[in-house]
Order: sequence, then C-alpha cells, then structure tokens
Amino acid sequence: MLDVHKKNTLNDLQFYHFLHYVTDLTRRQIMLVFDLLDWNATGEIGLDEFYMLVCILLAHENHLEKQFIYRHSWPVFELLDMDGGHTIGPKEFRATRFLFNINKEELEKIFRDFDVSGDESLNYKEFKMFTIFCIDRQQKKEEKKSIVLKKSQK
Repeated sequence: MLDVHKKNTLNDLQFYHFLHYVTDLTRRQIMLVFDLLDWNATGEIGLDEFYMLVCILLAHENHLEKQFIYRHSWPVFELLDMDGGHTIGPKEFRATRFLFNINKEELEKIFRDFDVSGDESLNYKEFKMFTIFCIDRQQKKEEKKSIVLKKSQK
C-alpha cells in the first residue's frame, strides 16, 4: 500500500507523509528518523528499516521503549550511532531521545553512570549495561505498583 513504486522501499516524501499521519513527530524529527534509517544513504529506506521503525513506534505507543531497547540493543545501538563511530555520544543520544521517551535529566544520568571508560560516549558494552539497568528498574517499578494495587484491593 505504501510502496507505490513497487521497489520495496519508501522515499523521503512517502516516509514523511506516513509518519506525519500516524505520529505527532515534527517535520524535523521525521526527517532525522529518515536519515537514521537510510543506513546506506540512498534516499530511500527498505522494508527492514521500515519494520524497525514500526517496532519502535509500537513500543513508544505502549510505553515499552526500555524493553524494546533491551531486547533489540544492537540494532538500536547501530541506529543511535549516527556517525558510524561505534559509540554513542551525548549529542547523538540527545537528537534521538524522543524516539525512546528519555528525558534530558535521564539522558545526563545515563552518561554519568554508564560511561565507564570516561570518554564521554557509550560503546556497545556500556550501552548494553544501560539497557540491563533500565529493565531492572522497570521491573522494580512494576513490582511496587503491583504491591500498591494489592494493598488497595484489600
């Protein structure tokens, strides 16, 4: 349906209109996402990249961003590594944090707590530690909610 050119790809115009219709992202954010997903700089994104986007959007809509980051840590790491340097700097993470519902304070804390090497960027191992921490913290929040809910039902 979206692939009107029958090339198994979407160009930037198709991509923009799709995201504009299904999200509340700004034009700038949509084009940033397009550039992130256009891994080979052809001006089009393929079905693999589009699938990744749909998964991110579904995770975002259902407030499962951190679980998604954890379960798909390598593709997410590659997506956030905008310059291909095999690290994610604060600028790269800041530019894309809207995709994963990470606020500014949380972002600064991530770099403070998980930049073990001290180079002001996260390599994959540091990023993976962050994802494990996020899941652990999320599980603790859910356990607390469950306890509070059980107490309120008594």
